[in-house]
Amino acid sequence: MKIAAIEAIPYSIPYRHPLHFASGSVHEAEHVLVRVHTDDGVVGTADTPPRPYTYGETQKSIVAVVQDVFAPQLVGIDVFDREKIQAVLARTIHNQTAKGAVDIAVWDVIGKTLGQPVTKLLGGYTDSLRVSHMLGFKPAQELLALALEFRETYGINTFKLKTGRRPLNLDIEAARVLRDGLGEDAELYMDANRGWTANEAAEVLRRTADLGLQFLEEPDDAREVLGRRRLVTNSPIPIAADESAANLGEAAREILTGGANLLSVKTARSGFTEAAKIVGMAEGMGIDVYIGNQIDTQVGTVASVVFGAAFAHTAKRAAELSNYLDMTDDLLARPLAITGGRIRVPEGAGAGTDVDDDKLAHYRTD
Repeated sequence: MKIAAIEAIPYSIPYRHPLHFASGSVHEAEHVLVRVHTDDGVVGTADTPPRPYTYGETQKSIVAVVQDVFAPQLVGIDVFDREKIQAVLARTIHNQTAKGAVDIAVWDVIGKTLGQPVTKLLGGYTDSLRVSHMLGFKPAQELLALALEFRETYGINTFKLKTGRRPLNLDIEAARVLRDGLGEDAELYMDANRGWTANEAAEVLRRTADLGLQFLEEPDDAREVLGRRRLVTNSPIPIAADESAANLGEAAREILTGGANLLSVKTARSGFTEAAKIVGMAEGMGIDVYIGNQIDTQVGTVASVVFGAAFAHTAKRAAELSNYLDMTDDLLARPLAITGGRIRVPEGAGAGTDVDDDKLAHYRTD
């Protein structure tokens, strides 16, 4: 069964509540829907989130690379030749989320063709994941009110606090207010999105040492090599690589050279194939991982659920799966639900990424 065509469809859906963080902000989901068509009529679907401040991709660049570069090279290849597809994608450097979407769409085709859920083809470890919610820049008391609302409504008790602001006391106060208001049972961690220097991050860790934070993600720019490694060596909690470990090679480099001792895995930028290699590498080296969020739509989120539930190693920690709740609408044909702080893996063949075609027609911008 061969790839017959690949579509890249730009669309835009507003956010009800914009998310602000150290490296940027998101007001609309200006994403690209990728569809892989086979000569047997099977269609696989995936979502692509442009993040120019993280990976350098834009909505227009994703459409261009998928339609003008990837599609001509991939048409005619058997969808089961996954490593051959990976080799073709690897010829083009960067373009992480465009590559990830093509890979997920191919897996969706494979699952539908075999009549099996992709999560079982990948590993089939569990049928649900604990949810972590991401909190953007807001005054401390507003953050607490929002966290309490999500705990009451959805049962979520794990929260990522976006940090990286100056003066440092803004984020230190926010972390302290959240801990005091949510109690000791809540799981809290911070993500600075490269907003601080290594020395500033060390100061924040010193002043929050009594709060029981789980870890700190991307505290500074990983190119601050000596400072970052000094920080990882001396930190009382793990330092997670996210933006600095967007692919398998970068993840290996950061772990092996002391740039991090925890890894964020995001299917939006790694697809399922490369993400599985990252997870295997991390497990073999005794490094924990967690499923991160690209401020995903439900289409992107369900891919994270399908992948994260497939492996014991990814299912250990709460996964960042809930920020689609800030959107005014979504494309997913079978909407997700968060119950008791968990999201279940969708039933049925494929990756669960099928969209509502009427909504796609309404929101597409081409």
